[in-house]
Amino acid sequence: MVNQPTVLLICNEAEFSKAVTRHWESRRDAPAFTVTQADVCQGIGREEFELAIIGPIVEGEIIAVLDMVRRMAKAAIVVGSTAPGALQERYSRAVFVPQNDGWLDMVVVIGSEMLHRAEAVARAVRAEQTKARLERNATLGKYMLEMRHTLNNALTSVLGNSELLLLEPGSLSASARLQVETVRNMAVRMHEILQRFTSIEKELSAVEQQPSRHGQLSSGAAGGI
Repeated sequence: MVNQPTVLLICNEAEFSKAVTRHWESRRDAPAFTVTQADVCQGIGREEFELAIIGPIVEGEIIAVLDMVRRMAKAAIVVGSTAPGALQERYSRAVFVPQNDGWLDMVVVIGSEMLHRAEAVARAVRAEQTKARLERNATLGKYMLEMRHTLNNALTSVLGNSELLLLEPGSLSASARLQVETVRNMAVRMHEILQRFTSIEKELSAVEQQPSRHGQLSSGAAGGI
């Protein structure tokens, strides 16, 4: 992953946190770790972690912690020796791992997969947001191109009338003449901007046609052999 994810370790036993971090940090894809106790984890923000690993704590604290993780729509791994019972049904995004032989390997493997999945989902969300933004900009650009001729006609009228006013000597006071000159200059400026839109449209059209031209050249060369 390009951005290193963060795993939130929630446990009241320091040895548990040390065991998980040491075991995971031996791998190349080790995440960053934030360690906290069950009674103070409620202050953790949603953006501060991608996965929660909950160590052996009392059942009442587990429920409170899992409620917090669920509100944040995060995945969790719960390590303990007791059977999850109804907890598994209530917290569908949590995986319960018994603390028996090999539990560390299981936590690391499951945790890695969860982080990869979280990153894939995040990339998909970013892609959808980018697509929506590009589509919105494309719609706006299309509208601007469609309105280009209407704006040009309006600017031609503004520019022509301001030029006519400026051609009549003595018809305007000095201050009014300056104002009309400002109107004319701004109209010229807006006309230049619209001309730039036309230029950009032609450049983009030329870029779009390049692949087809290369394809035609390739086909012609192949036919001549």
